[in-house]
Amino acid sequence: MDDETRRFVTTFRSFLEDVVHQADPGGDPGGEPLLPVLEQHLGVPPRTLPVVGERVSTQRFTDADVALELLAERHGGRRLIGIGGGQQRRHSSLAEIIEFAGRRQFPVGPVDYARVPTGPEASRQVVTFGLHLFTYDGVPVAVLQRAPQPHFGREHPDLEVLAPVDEVVPALLDELRRLMAEHSVLRGQVVTFTPSEFGASNGNVTFLPRPGLSADDVVLPDGVLAKVERHLTGVARHRDALAAAGQHLKRGILLFGPPGTGKTHTVKYLMAVSPGTTVIVLTGQSLRLIQAAAETARALEPAVVVLEDCDLIAEDRSLTAGPQPLLFEALDALDGLADDADVAFVLTTNRADLLEPALAQRPGRVDLAAEIPLPDVGARRRLNRLYARDLPFTPPALDAAADRAEGTTASFAKELMRRAVLTAADAGHPPGDEDLSTALDELLGDTEMLTRSLLGADSDAGSGRHHEDVSRFTTPRSR
Repeated sequence: MDDETRRFVTTFRSFLEDVVHQADPGGDPGGEPLLPVLEQHLGVPPRTLPVVGERVSTQRFTDADVALELLAERHGGRRLIGIGGGQQRRHSSLAEIIEFAGRRQFPVGPVDYARVPTGPEASRQVVTFGLHLFTYDGVPVAVLQRAPQPHFGREHPDLEVLAPVDEVVPALLDELRRLMAEHSVLRGQVVTFTPSEFGASNGNVTFLPRPGLSADDVVLPDGVLAKVERHLTGVARHRDALAAAGQHLKRGILLFGPPGTGKTHTVKYLMAVSPGTTVIVLTGQSLRLIQAAAETARALEPAVVVLEDCDLIAEDRSLTAGPQPLLFEALDALDGLADDADVAFVLTTNRADLLEPALAQRPGRVDLAAEIPLPDVGARRRLNRLYARDLPFTPPALDAAADRAEGTTASFAKELMRRAVLTAADAGHPPGDEDLSTALDELLGDTEMLTRSLLGADSDAGSGRHHEDVSRFTTPRSR
């Protein structure tokens, strides 16, 4: 419904209600009229005042609710009211509500609320449709707070401000933005954005617990983990020195290698060693929310944006038949942040050979590329011990299994231990070395070729014919 049609519908409905009221003047007046309440608070007729709108990121709507509450409490005189009028109020702007508010149209009503998560185990009741009445620097103001309502044509949450002194509104909105950043429920959290069925501009925030991994839980070739960690956290530790030397803080890390070798596991470790850092994880369909993630990261720095399987949106343009809008959004997001932004992008991919070379052509895009390869025999032995944990397998049996499992991945080692326990349970006895050997025979057998593939193992795993797959993607030149 376009604006002209909506105004016609609103006017026609108001006309019909006036007709009904004149025919039945003794009927229910439909609640306290809104206009006298607003005029008493603002000190002037509300129809004489301009309405200033402020669009809010969908992912930051809870932050706006927190900030509005703090703002009203700081400046005093807060009153929160709702607006009646059924579904029509959701189609109408604040200016239209004021224009057509009458005895029956848009009366004072109850405030609409919803409970939303603010952490892995926390939640908050937020206003989804309500009118805040308070004073700001001694000037009475009214702020309509509205949640996103895609099914009513409103894809973004918004605030609409009414004040009798024009100069007050910009100051109010500036302070509101500062409070949103300072008291954000996303700050220091690990979150993922989920796109809505109504479009990429709408999303929900899912809070994830921060992993508790240590360096001993990550098995990589010598020096790789330390190099990656230093690039991520070292810049943050020395941000003042870098800024004083005129060096950029934003940075990008690419983790590449076959499936199942530990790229996501490495990312979880980076989350664990970055307490207090806001982490936004995008994967699959949520990759299209990269612009929202970059904007949020900038507001809540220090922050990390994780793009898992980034080849889904950043495939080499020379290999595709048409344009890739998400690739350009990714490049814009990487370039759009100022050099002093303490924001890191961590990208993972199974196919570095398909990636767009432009990802590495400017500082702050991808400054470090680290290969997470198939584990060698020493790494496989460490992986078997890691995933066996307290299981009663002997060290010689674990080492023998690692020696036989050439060409397999970290995921394979994890599944091997699970399969060994399951084999023992089926047999009705505690797990032992024989069960480990039996499980390995099954996983390395021809009938499990698809399973090995799904676990990222080489098709010739265990046969002695394994060969390394060398990516053409190399670490960009140092800057």
